Parts: sequence; structure tokens; C-alpha cells
Amino acid sequence: MRVDLFDFDLPEERIALRPAEPRDSARLLVVKPGETLQDRIVSDLPSLLREGDVLVFNDTKVIPAQLKGMRKRGEAVAQVEATLHMRVAPDRWQAFMRPGKRIAAGDRIHFGHDQNSCFLGQLDATVLEKGEAGEALLGFDLSGPFLDEALHAVGHIPLPPYIASKRDDDERDRADYQTIYAREEGAVAAPTAGLHFTPELFAALDANGIERRFVTLHVGAGTFLPVKADDTADHKMHAETGSVSPETAAALNAAKARGGRIICVGTTSLRLLESAVRADGRIEPWSGPTDIFITPGYRFRTADMLMTNFHLPRSTLFMLVSAFSGLETMRSAYAHAIENRYRFYSYGDASLLYRAETSDGR
Repeated sequence: MRVDLFDFDLPEERIALRPAEPRDSARLLVVKPGETLQDRIVSDLPSLLREGDVLVFNDTKVIPAQLKGMRKRGEAVAQVEATLHMRVAPDRWQAFMRPGKRIAAGDRIHFGHDQNSCFLGQLDATVLEKGEAGEALLGFDLSGPFLDEALHAVGHIPLPPYIASKRDDDERDRADYQTIYAREEGAVAAPTAGLHFTPELFAALDANGIERRFVTLHVGAGTFLPVKADDTADHKMHAETGSVSPETAAALNAAKARGGRIICVGTTSLRLLESAVRADGRIEPWSGPTDIFITPGYRFRTADMLMTNFHLPRSTLFMLVSAFSGLETMRSAYAHAIENRYRFYSYGDASLLYRAETSDGR
């Protein structure tokens, strides 16, 4: 499909730079294909679902994956930045480097707070490979939990470019850019639909008999990359690693069998379930990398509904929601959201999407 079909104009002031307070006071646009849009708030969610429904959350935890450092090549020194996006070994990460032209295989990079020499504020790596578009494989001098500890000491929360270009990260972001149920460290971007949930909202959902289950997909920085191709067929997705436990798979299959609906919280949860499902609709335990790319015409086999934030134009995520609820439905929904001053992107408001029925009634 032509990528320009997924374009729209978003006024700059619609980009949220901080989350709503409290989190569940954010607005919620209910989108059901063929029906009138509903303007609600996130705390209304329990009344929009029914007993026996199951919410599926991504419990990945964001790490301080934004690193600033000095590249050393002989006597030559240059400032560089790295955004880690996928771990491939206990001591190795794939990273996006900026500026990419300043690095080459064999370079040594010293990362640290203001490039100081304090042991607790430094971390060294070697560029093992240089790929395309500034991507590189970094081999760190530390490994496993020692590397993790150093990243927490040296790294910054990797705010999305549309926020980072307007302000620096701060201590608030260490809490704001993390779901309350984050558990499995490894993401470099938050599963942002989950940022709206609070203990009070969880209690209200429990009281209404709405279940919750957890999967893990470590969101990579590739989620922010624009689609530069003119046609979706020419776009290459970056892989992300994740897992669906046997217990979660069994619970979701049981819910479907008794007529309960599956509601994915975030596109990451949905992409992971669609990676784990069989052709007959049964969800299997699953673990590994996925680069699934969902565009209109895709036949969904898992979720009945999707809760998600508002996404960038020409992005793979806007393509996914257009596949889920229909391109024209989503274009109309986004036009409504812009006109009615909804807040967009990671710290913005949310939408609750119903899946468009296909010709076979699914």
C-alpha cells in the first residue's frame, strides 16, 4: 500500500510533553466501526467492558538506554550518542548511533555522566560492527547484571524524539515513562497505552470481574523510526524479543472458549499475540524475536479490542490501528481527536478500538 495513505497533519501543540495527572484521567476515544465516536476518560474503562473480558498487558520495563559518550580512535575524539534497542548477548547490544558517520568498527567509546572518570559513572564499549543508517553492534566491557547496573548509573531514559527535541529527560520521567506493573527489564521504549493504568483503576476492573494477563515484548527504539519507503511492501521492521507464557496462553484460550473478549493494552501486546497464534486461532506459548508488520488487509486472530495511544503519521503503528479498525474509520477518528484537542503520542490520551468485522464475520 502507498505510505502516503497513512499521512495526516498534526498541530505541534497536540503533542503531549507530560502525562495526565492522575494517569487514568486521560481522555479515551471509543472507536467502533460504523458507530458514533464516544468521548470518554480512561477511568470509564470498567464500564465499557464486561465480566469475563481479559485485558492483556505488556510487562516490559524500560531501562536507561540512552547513552552519551566520547568516541576514541587513536588520538581523535568525538562526541556520540547511542540508543540501545535490542540485547543480543549478556555483553552486547544493537544500538542506533548518532551521528553514525563518526563511528567505525573497532572504535572505543567511553560512556558516562559528562564523560567524568569516576568508576561508577563510566562504561566502555567497542564498536564490533557497523550497519546501515547508523546502526551498530556494541560490545561492552561489562556483562550481565554488572552491565545492567552500569546502565542505570550512566544511562538516560530514552524519551521519544518528539519529546526529547523539546526538553531534556528528568527524574519525573523515570517514573512517568514506566507502567505501574513493569517487571521484565529490557525495553528502550514504554508500552505507552499501559501508562494510563493506576492501582485504583485496577481495583475497579477487578470489582467488575475483568481479568488481566501479562505478556512480555521488549519494545525497541525502532518503534520511533519513520517509514521512509513509498510503499509498505518496501519497509523493513526491526525485530523485538518477547514471550507468551504457557499460563497466559492457556488463560486466553479459555477466555475465548467461554465467550470472553480479549482486549490488548497497546500495539506491542497485540503484535506479540499475533506472533504466537496458530492459523486456527489458538494462542500458543511463544518466545523469540518478532518483526511482524501489520497493515490493512491483515486478518487478526486474537484481540477483539485494542486500547492504544494516538500515533505518528506515516508510522507502522498508525498502519496497525488502520488494519484493526479500518483506514477510513481511523482517519475519521484522528480528525475528531485533533479537532477536539486530544493529546497525542507517548504521554498523550488513549483510544479504545473495536475490531472491524471481515467478510466472514470475524
